[in-house]
Parts: sequence; C-alpha cells; structure tokens
Amino acid sequence: MLKTQDTAMTRTIPIHPSPSAAVNPASLQGDGMGCHAGTDAMVAAAKEAGKSEVLDQYARDYPRQPDAGPHDQPQSMCPAFGSLRVGLRMKRTATILSGSACCVYGLTFTSHFYGARRSVGYVPFNSESLVTGKLFEDIREAVHAEADPKQVDTVIIINLCVPTASGVPLQLLPKEINGVRIIGIDVPGFGVPTHAEAKDVLAGAMLKYAREEIMSGPVAAPRAGRGDLPTVALLGEMFPADPVIIGQMLAPMGLAAGPVVPTREWRELYAALDCSVAAAIHPFYTASVREFKAAGRPVVGSAPVGLEGTQEWLQNIGRAAGIAQSQIDVARNQVLTQMRGLLMQKPINGRITLSGYEGSELLVGRLLIECGADLRYVGSACPATEWNAQDIAWLQAKGVQVQMRASLEQDLNAMYEYRPDLAIGTTPVVQIAKQNSVPSLYFTNLISARPLMGVAGAGSLVQVVQAAMGNQARFDAMKDFFGDVGAGHAAGVWESVPKDRPEFKAETRRQIEKLLKKRKAEEMGS
Repeated sequence: MLKTQDTAMTRTIPIHPSPSAAVNPASLQGDGMGCHAGTDAMVAAAKEAGKSEVLDQYARDYPRQPDAGPHDQPQSMCPAFGSLRVGLRMKRTATILSGSACCVYGLTFTSHFYGARRSVGYVPFNSESLVTGKLFEDIREAVHAEADPKQVDTVIIINLCVPTASGVPLQLLPKEINGVRIIGIDVPGFGVPTHAEAKDVLAGAMLKYAREEIMSGPVAAPRAGRGDLPTVALLGEMFPADPVIIGQMLAPMGLAAGPVVPTREWRELYAALDCSVAAAIHPFYTASVREFKAAGRPVVGSAPVGLEGTQEWLQNIGRAAGIAQSQIDVARNQVLTQMRGLLMQKPINGRITLSGYEGSELLVGRLLIECGADLRYVGSACPATEWNAQDIAWLQAKGVQVQMRASLEQDLNAMYEYRPDLAIGTTPVVQIAKQNSVPSLYFTNLISARPLMGVAGAGSLVQVVQAAMGNQARFDAMKDFFGDVGAGHAAGVWESVPKDRPEFKAETRRQIEKLLKKRKAEEMGS
C-alpha cells in the first residue's frame, strides 16, 4: 500500500467509503474524515482510542496558553512539517506519512518548496480501512517494503491527525526490520502546537532510540572519528556558520562544538549524546533535553549572542563542563575584545517589533538591543521554558514586551501600538506592515538565514536591519503615488472601480448576530 507523492505527481487517491463499515463517529466528524472536527473532539477521540499517554506527554512537553481564547495555538503551518523536515534532511532515512490525502499533498508540496530532494512515502486509507484496523496492516506492509538495508538505515512513519485520533498503534510496529531502525511517532495538529516543536518530537524519539542502542553495546563512531576535546552538543537548527563560530569561542576552554541536533545522519546522534554539555540554543527541544539528561549530560540554556549573552553563556557552559575559572575568563575576554568595538557604536537607530515561530526570536531580540535598537515587542509561537527563562527576564528588564505562544493578532496589535520603524515577523505580519508603509523583514528567510552568534552575527544583523530601515522613503513615495488605489472594497483588478455598499455588510452582520442568538437560545433550552 506504499505510495510516493511529490510535486510532479497529479494522480489523486481514490477513497471508497463502505456503507457497511462501522465508522467511529468520535474520530470521523466534520468533513467526513475528521480533519475539521475541532480540537476538543479530536483530542477526545484520540484518548478514547488509546493515545492518552502520548497526548499527556505532549501537553507537558509543549504547553499551551491556558487563557488563549479562540486561538488554542499559534497560527502556523501544519506541525507535522517539522518532523517531516527533520527526517528528510537525514541521510539514508525514509519517511512515510499516514494521514488524509489533502494533508499529505500539502506537506510534501511544502517539503519540496523548502528543498527536499527525495520522495515522501504515504499510506492512503478510507473509512473502512481506518476503523477495521486494515490501515495499520497497510502501514506495517509499507514499512517492511521500505526497510531495505541497502538503501536506508532508518524508516520513520508519522501519524497525522486522523490516524492519531483513530488510535492507529504505531508502537506495535517492530523496532527493527532487516537491521533497519523503525520509528513511529504521532504528530497531530491537535497535540503539537507548532512545527518548530514537531522537530523535537522526532529528534527526541531518535535520541531515545540511539541512547538505547548505546546502552546495549558498541555503536558506530562519527564519520570523521572521535576528537580529543570534550564537546558541547547544540540543540536547534542554526545557520551553518554558527556552530563554527561557537567552536571558536569554546576553544580557549579546551572544548569543541559537537553535533547539531537535529542531526544529518544517524551516527551523529551517538556523538551528540557523547557530549560533556548540551546547549539548548533553541529552548523548546524538551524531549531531546530529556534524553540528554537521561544520558547524564547537563543542559545549558540561551546562546552566545551579543556581549552580555555571550559572557553569560560561556560562563555557564564552562561551569557545567567543569572548566577552571581562569580558562573561562580567557574565553570570555577573547570575545569581549572582538565584540566591544562593534556593539559600543550602537549602529542600529530605530524602533523595532519582532515576531516569529523559529524559537530564536528572544536571541535575536537580545542582539538587537545590544546593537542599539529601540525594541518594544518580541513575540514567539514557541512556549516559555526553563531554557529561555533567562532570555525572557533579560528582555523584560530592558522594558520589552515579551509574548510567548503569540498569535497573529497579538503580533499585529503590537505593531499597531508601537508604530515601529521596522517590523520583523512572519509572512502575514510583513504583509500588513508593507500595506501600512512600514519597512519589514520576514524572520524565517531574512533573519534565520544568516549567522547570529559572535561578531559575525552582530555584523550580519546590523547590515540587513539598516538596509531595511533605509527603505522608508521608498514606501512613502509609493504611498504618495498610488494613494488608496486598489485598497479596501476596491482591492483587485476591475474594469471599473466597485462601489462600496456598507448597507449589505450591515445586513449580513445582522443576520449572523441573529443566527448566533438563536443557537445560544437553543443551547440554553437543551
């Protein structure tokens, strides 16, 4: 039953519901396959189907805002993309999705958009195969077919929302087939808030598997062999130059930068667990931290960004690794000498609001402030954890409004309130900012895609921020030229400019309010 899907394929998946199938109403509400049943209904169905332990662990690892109102999680792409991305970037690793066809198409499309160069396997289903258990048999057959030791070392199978809500038991798959590791995980949108945290779901599962392999006997050494220096494993995807820069900072202490988790190949997981200290550069890798702690490794939060951040981080890393204070001071003084001249110039002059969903927003905020920026707001879709508490406290002490688990509405409200000279944010924030003639930068492509650590990080950030702020005159000129053409009710391309009809909007609003009152009355009556 294994199929492959990529952006070049046009064949659709036939779905043939059986009228005689005993469909589980709790897991198949809404659009007929459960995707739009709502968070509460999906969670209830999943727990009833035996997924309580998984969902309870996710609730602890990736906590949501208790008072989030209508936004029970930040607006983000499908969380499963994070796990899919981690698997697709690993060598000799096959990834299979189990979920609705529309979800699989969207995820594979996004993966190719972000540069994946391999196909994604998927196991289609219909109502009958879902509720009769045939889907699990199809998954097992697909995993066996894919577990070719000549091609792959690991097969990852990911349950999306509907299979998770229906209780498809991936934990019953064999842990190994023909010497190929089998890892099954549930990554439902109703259990994992953001795609950033979904990276940790798979990274943590692989670290757990690797740690158990280490405990069972000898494992493969890193491709380049083991180094002589104790290492610092780095948690979180980073710009490729950052681990090199961090390694240079660590060298005076007799330490080396270890592998970056998520890793690019399996044996790097062993090397990561072999570290002296794990650095939670991205602070939401809760499951991964748990595995490092189980391996007896201390964990240090924050990162070497800016002058104060770098000094604190090197001190904490050195202390956790048992390095003498004299060596720690040498490392700190070396960085101090390099960075002091640049940061004392305070090269950024302007007000900024910042938001994103990568997990490094607080670090960027710290660096902006040390570069002289008047930073008013930092919003992150990720949660507050033990590993970013120091960064949150530092920013708040500087008068910055920090919003964890930020929604799009909160990010936009901050932009409207603080009226920044530059808005750094997600795609919709940047869109609204430009509509309001505010210079803006897309966080993921223009901030995350450059170094952040050390002198190189400060210099790179200053360059892109100054260039963006310098565009204000261009925005003003365009606004003066175009005026309100194509705005509001006249947005779009027309043969003649549409006439605004506010009375139609008022009547529609009245009808909606009437319907809501009727529903509320019926609920109270029942």
